[in-house]
Amino acid sequence: LKLKSALRKGFTFVSHARTQVLAMKLNIANPAGGLQKVFDIDDDKKLLPFYDKRMSSEVSGDSLGDEFKGYIFRISGGNDKQGFPMKQGILCNHRVRLLFKKGMSCFRERRKGCRKRKSVRGCVVGPDLATLSLVISKKGEADIPGLTDDQRPRRLGPKRASNIRKLFNLEKKDDVRNFVVRRELNEKKKKAPKIQRLVTPAMLQRKRYFRSQTRQRMVLGKKLKEEYTKRLSEYRQEQKELRAAEVAKKKKEKKV
Repeated sequence: LKLKSALRKGFTFVSHARTQVLAMKLNIANPAGGLQKVFDIDDDKKLLPFYDKRMSSEVSGDSLGDEFKGYIFRISGGNDKQGFPMKQGILCNHRVRLLFKKGMSCFRERRKGCRKRKSVRGCVVGPDLATLSLVISKKGEADIPGLTDDQRPRRLGPKRASNIRKLFNLEKKDDVRNFVVRRELNEKKKKAPKIQRLVTPAMLQRKRYFRSQTRQRMVLGKKLKEEYTKRLSEYRQEQKELRAAEVAKKKKEKKV
């Protein structure tokens, strides 16, 4: 009634609805150089080629601008505006609630054997994403400042013996300990990781000892089993003889 009376008096109402700007952050990683950079994209038309694409799909970066001309990106993941992560294999562009267990992505087991129902975003790209993670599959013509114009070497080298052999293309006879990547703490001191799965004489001796222990336990168990079986048969024979003696005694008493 108040609204009708105000309209009759000649008042006009102006709607102050906020216009929402569709913006998305692109987190682009360059594995070859070890760098990554975040770009803010405000124009929705630039993101159209990415929509309705699934994770692990490759998309051309020409629509993002001239600096990305010739680049090909692989979609590696993302988060929606509420922070829920994209999960590979969920073929939709909205959130779903799934029952997670150990070994599944987007879930970390807190207690052994526990399962949990969580919300995750589907793997299809849509306009509701806040951040989209991309990986450079193919480099374009021009360098992107802060992403492809520099090289950042790995701070830490491999730790496992087989990975060190793979990195330096070593043979089996080469000593892995001479090729481990050492990190300089200061001028006098260097730090090297403990090599995992390293085959040493001490380890082989320990392995032989454990095997001999197992073998001895097996032999001892077999011997004890034979002794037990022998003693059991003797006991049964003794019980049989005692029973027979008791029966014979009772028969003799009856005759008398």
